[in-house]
Amino acid sequence: MLQPYLPLVLLFALAGAFALFSVTMAPMVGPRRYNKAKLDAYECGIEPSPQPVVGGGRMPVAYYLTAMLFILFDIEMVFLYPFAVTADSLGLFGLVEIVLFIATVGFAYIYVWRRGGLDWN
Repeated sequence: MLQPYLPLVLLFALAGAFALFSVTMAPMVGPRRYNKAKLDAYECGIEPSPQPVVGGGRMPVAYYLTAMLFILFDIEMVFLYPFAVTADSLGLFGLVEIVLFIATVGFAYIYVWRRGGLDWN
């Protein structure tokens, strides 16, 4: 009964063994040339400095808010694809469910719009 899953289980076992082997062998066979730059904190390729960057150095929160809203609404819209594929077989129940889903997303969109989350000012 579990015979069809044997290749999948073997693939996962092989992947796990490779990952474990790579992690355990890397410190043993890798080069050991440490210097000050390798031991410092990495800050996106910018030379770390104790003083803040001239001009404030802070990102406005609006960029993060816009990114989070994009991710939120983008992921919600991805859930519409399975409905579009199986719309014929779902019938009235599927129609009611998708209308409720779109209404929920619409209310969230209106809420963000009213709160000014979509303004760039």
